[in-house]
Amino acid sequence: MSTIFKGSGVALVTPFLDGQVDYTALTRLIELQIASGTDAIIVCGTTGEAATMSLEERMDVIRFVVDRVNRRIPVIAGTGGNNTAAVIEASRTAEALGVDGLLIVTPFYNKTTQKGLVAHYGAICEQVHVPIIVYNVPSRTGLNVLPGTMRQILDNCENVVGIKEASGNIEQIVNLAALCPELDIYAGNDDHILPVLSVGGKGVISTIANVVPSEVHNLCMAFFAGKLDISRRLQFSLLPIWRAAFCETNPIPIKTMMQMMDLCSGELRLPLVPPTPENEEKMRQAMRDFGLIS
Repeated sequence: MSTIFKGSGVALVTPFLDGQVDYTALTRLIELQIASGTDAIIVCGTTGEAATMSLEERMDVIRFVVDRVNRRIPVIAGTGGNNTAAVIEASRTAEALGVDGLLIVTPFYNKTTQKGLVAHYGAICEQVHVPIIVYNVPSRTGLNVLPGTMRQILDNCENVVGIKEASGNIEQIVNLAALCPELDIYAGNDDHILPVLSVGGKGVISTIANVVPSEVHNLCMAFFAGKLDISRRLQFSLLPIWRAAFCETNPIPIKTMMQMMDLCSGELRLPLVPPTPENEEKMRQAMRDFGLIS
């Protein structure tokens, strides 16, 4: 299967208002991303608070995003979970809604073995046909997809085409790139975009692109054009925004920052709560310094 996207994919927040999905704000966010050059939209992932949304809510949001984007850029839906049968059900529904790909996180809490990971993705691939990006985020799941395991998944699942690598382990990512040269690797951490691109990565699935979409897109495009000095300068300039966006658990800070920019409310769903005043001031200062707010 071919690459789903190359460049900057935004891990889009799900805006809430009075406990419900705010579709007016969601429309605004989609149009902002497309106008800013974002290369793909990832909906109902970690940053989208999918864990606190019902299956019906998630599918309604996925349907809305697919319809609104209308094939202008790829839409990738997060359908992962720790129940393989439920992941298959959600993935088949998202496929029927017209998504261009699926982002499927490794099973959490159950904490399966590496052999179990191969079986999990194999079972999903038997039931859906759109391209799949594996999401490796050990800090949240307690489970790390080892390079050798990813090799086995690729050998057994023809529609697995990529991985969002958020292990934070550059040595592992280099080994992964060497062992799986056909795999599309996306940075899962915004401070690792350039390092991942340097070993053949296809781009990033970005949290901070919610507030700096043009800059994240431009970083990737500069690298692909061979303008390493520009991509390096952009990576370094974005570090204060990245630090602010991860001073508390994602997506608490990024939603707070988006509220400061009047993009959407900062409303979160429990168990997530607003940031401390001290961290909120850190975000405000980083955004002032970057010119995002006055």
